[in-house]
Amino acid sequence: MKVILDTNVIMSGIFWSGPPAKILDAWQNKKIDLILSVDILDEYIRVSKVLYKKYPKVKVNDIIDLLITNSHIYNVPSLTQSISRDKDDDKFIACAIASGTKIIISGDDDLLVINGFNDILVIKPREFIDKYITHHSDIIYA
Repeated sequence: MKVILDTNVIMSGIFWSGPPAKILDAWQNKKIDLILSVDILDEYIRVSKVLYKKYPKVKVNDIIDLLITNSHIYNVPSLTQSISRDKDDDKFIACAIASGTKIIISGDDDLLVINGFNDILVIKPREFIDKYITHHSDIIYA
């Protein structure tokens, strides 16, 4: 299953526990495929550097390296018109369209309100875990 993770989800999964961390566990266990664009990866790197200053014990560079080597990265053209209320979020929609990915996992209201655009499901991390991860018998979380 191909998914795109909004920056808030990937950073929460790296720096804290909870549903975003479970999503990263599912990715590390090859239960889901992460889809990125160059623009999304750039944002991940930029935000991780800011968070690393607050949480220097987290080996964020190792995780970014894993993302680069174990995700599918696309060169994605920008959208011709903005879809999201926050045009900075359009990169996630553009990546989904270009890669044929039908699921974006996000906690961002600006993305959540465009759920269904171009048949793309925008879903919160907890909902994704409940719907797609915990119901698969080969993935068990306490």
